[in-house]
Amino acid sequence: KLFIDYCGPTMAVIDASSGEQRSAQLFVAVLGASSYTYAEATWSQSLPDWIGSHQRAFAFFGGVPELLVPDNLRAAVRTPDRYDPEPNATYLDLARHYGTAILPARPYKPKDKAKAEVAVQVVERWVLARLRHQRFFSLSELNGAIAELLTDLNARPFQKLPGSRRELFEQLDRPALKALPAQPFEYAEWRHAKVGIDYHISIEGRFYSVPHRLVGERVEVRLSAESVEVMHRGQRVTVHPRRGAQRFSTLEEHMPKAHQAHRQWSPGRFMNWAQTIGPATLAVVKHQLTDRPHPEHGYRACLGLLKQARSYGPQRLEAACARALAIGAPQSRSVSSILQQGLDQQPLEAEADGQ
Repeated sequence: KLFIDYCGPTMAVIDASSGEQRSAQLFVAVLGASSYTYAEATWSQSLPDWIGSHQRAFAFFGGVPELLVPDNLRAAVRTPDRYDPEPNATYLDLARHYGTAILPARPYKPKDKAKAEVAVQVVERWVLARLRHQRFFSLSELNGAIAELLTDLNARPFQKLPGSRRELFEQLDRPALKALPAQPFEYAEWRHAKVGIDYHISIEGRFYSVPHRLVGERVEVRLSAESVEVMHRGQRVTVHPRRGAQRFSTLEEHMPKAHQAHRQWSPGRFMNWAQTIGPATLAVVKHQLTDRPHPEHGYRACLGLLKQARSYGPQRLEAACARALAIGAPQSRSVSSILQQGLDQQPLEAEADGQ
């Protein structure tokens, strides 16, 4: 078992250029049989730092334990529960990649993580206390000092037992560790998304298509540095490159055979609706449907205009669209901003004279 936690106290790191002081967190991992200890400083206890610390800990030990026993940190456990805690999805990905399992300590059960709590106290006493009067100007400099003291800590003879952490590690833990995988772990985060009427999901301001049969469904999205992987009910339905010059990533096979397939909406229906509001609204809707790689990319924007008509009324929407056209910004978000600020209720001529 590998017990994992963070120290309570932090370490100060000074920015050499600005003199600003930042606090670094101390990650601690200890093997259960030998108490062989790893520690490092990171900027936070967030998920990327949590995963990175595990990877470096496995490299330090030269292998992978059978079981990971973390505390109920947010980066480790998505749903804390005394009997059936649910680990974070990215953390589960890490465990699968390394061929290990996760058993979070039960809330309010200190015996479950006693080994980690003792290791944290030892690191605070034999590492942090010895560094408290030193000044560090980078995280790597601090971690270099921690690594030197860890070597000393693991070689230090036990007070009440024969040998040291290093000796017990060689005898007990090292032979039991699994081999490290040949390929490095690819960090990825998981998100939930709802498929829009345009059969695209929105992730961090970009849009990715999925099969149009999934319109209105909720999907899981795995985001790595290079790809966007979409899952529905445990099955992968598509993969897109994460980066690209265009905001929309659309695969032709995801498009419906007829635009009318999406809850009876089509470009023609949007145009007919806009015509009932007024010529300015019609012009804005035309822009949404024509200034895109595919007409359906504009469906979201048109639905936004429909919502504004319900919220502010047709007359104000038409006035806002007229103003958006006058200032050369016929986008749905511009119309929304004009309505929110009440600019549609000011005469266009007055604005022109002021300019």
